[in-house]
Amino acid sequence: MYDAFSEFLKNKKSICVIQAENPDGDSLGSAIALDYLLPDIDVSLYCPVDIPRYLHYFIDWSRVTNDFDFKADGYIIVDTAATVLLSKLLEDAAIFSRLRSAPVLVIDHHETPDDIEFPHEIILEVRPACAEVIYRIAKNQDIKIDTLAAEAIFQGILSDTLGLTSSAVTAETFEIAADLTQLGAKISDLEDRRREFMKKSPRILDYKADLIKRIEYSLGGELATVHIPWDDIREYSDEYNPNVLILEEMRLVEGVKVAVAVKTYPDGKVTGKIRTASGVPIAEKIAGYFGGGGHPQAAGFRTYDTTYESVVQDLVKIVPELLKNG
Repeated sequence: MYDAFSEFLKNKKSICVIQAENPDGDSLGSAIALDYLLPDIDVSLYCPVDIPRYLHYFIDWSRVTNDFDFKADGYIIVDTAATVLLSKLLEDAAIFSRLRSAPVLVIDHHETPDDIEFPHEIILEVRPACAEVIYRIAKNQDIKIDTLAAEAIFQGILSDTLGLTSSAVTAETFEIAADLTQLGAKISDLEDRRREFMKKSPRILDYKADLIKRIEYSLGGELATVHIPWDDIREYSDEYNPNVLILEEMRLVEGVKVAVAVKTYPDGKVTGKIRTASGVPIAEKIAGYFGGGGHPQAAGFRTYDTTYESVVQDLVKIVPELLKNG
């Protein structure tokens, strides 16, 4: 399976690494790691949206641009094989045409089915993080992992596993973490860097207090939801992602088994981020109801032509059955 990576790279002088329109620590770490792992290839990093400020603790996050490289010899899409998460990309006729005509490799770790419509090769391995798949590819293909690459991979893994605490983490994940540490990636340094960028201004702390007051509880307190409207997104997202501010707090409320932060946009788009309590591995199934995907305890979705109220109504219908049947 990993041979597909080396085959893809043959005779290529330049590649463009693509993240979906919902960049997170795993997608960013995977993209940056590929840049470090391929020093003999001209690598450009593309994302259709700006990298959120809360991810600026990644060294070289600013290498990611909104300028698509139409002249690249090939394209690697990381951390997704779902069309819904590439809609901004595919809505651009020129980009879509280029991806249909050029070699494309997808590297993903989700159980969500591959539904990308243009021709592509895929390395799909269900793992705690896409960055872990990147590590395994590098090891299998004898690609040198220097300290910067090790840090990017480790940060990606830490992000998607909530600091190596999620239920998806395996003994092998810890073995990989140990190897990355030997390669120069110190978890204490990475965490110090992350915490520095997670600091909040007094204004953001006041906004967090407001969000906490807005949390709504359903199903006897087992479901917690909060609405983040467009006005909030426009005012605060550049400084701090509202989802990051509130979701962990919601998940840790006594009795809450499912926490969902719902953003609504002027064009009718609605996105949801889902976190579930320990021992409640249904986040991906909830997201799947809305056409999304993710992990057992952390997932997300995007839908259109609906409202926050309608999403909550749907959650109230589906969550009890999922809680009952797992």
